[in-house]
Amino acid sequence: MSSPLQTRIASYTFNGIDYRIQSLLDRNQFFDPEGNAEALDISPSLWPLFGMIWPSGLMLADIMSREDITGLNILELGCGLGIASMIINARGGKVLATDYHPNAEEFLEENSRLNGLDDTPFLRCDWRAQQENMGRFDLIIGSDLLYEPDHPERLALFISQHANENTTIIIVDPKRKLQNKFRKRMENLGYSVSSEQSNEKDFSAFGFKGVVFRFSKNQSQ
Repeated sequence: MSSPLQTRIASYTFNGIDYRIQSLLDRNQFFDPEGNAEALDISPSLWPLFGMIWPSGLMLADIMSREDITGLNILELGCGLGIASMIINARGGKVLATDYHPNAEEFLEENSRLNGLDDTPFLRCDWRAQQENMGRFDLIIGSDLLYEPDHPERLALFISQHANENTTIIIVDPKRKLQNKFRKRMENLGYSVSSEQSNEKDFSAFGFKGVVFRFSKNQSQ
């Protein structure tokens, strides 16, 4: 069955390099003929969110276009379109993109193809379940992940399961109400945190208004 989804392709520049990104045309898009999303409790209103361009995602992508990723094993959580993971791939980094949405992988594959890249590794995963074969990572990243009441706890525990003693965690958040709960939970798990507010640095190129958190294991504990 051919897909009736309407999409668009736009160009975005990260650290001086142009990337072509395919996204859904708008939030009215929906296509779940086999009920895969319904089986995962993804409602029609939530279905298109993975495929939209969000300022937080662009901000994370820009960070990853500049971050030192030499020799790092990187995990992206809730990748959506996977722009940050694709940029890591383009820079020769080792990355695993993950998302809960059943259509995220095909958009990541298409965006990798549009930019002349080999497929960016992807795994569909659920924070509620153990992912024993994923292993641990040196850098864990994500953007706009805290929009359900149980997400701070689930995200913090999932990160702790896949972080090593020297892991850095970068979370870009558009000042959602749950960010403080997540920050406190990470601190309780032994992580120190630094943050950078959008009003402290010029993030205006992507329309981002929020905070960038960096967590690292508190070696004194």
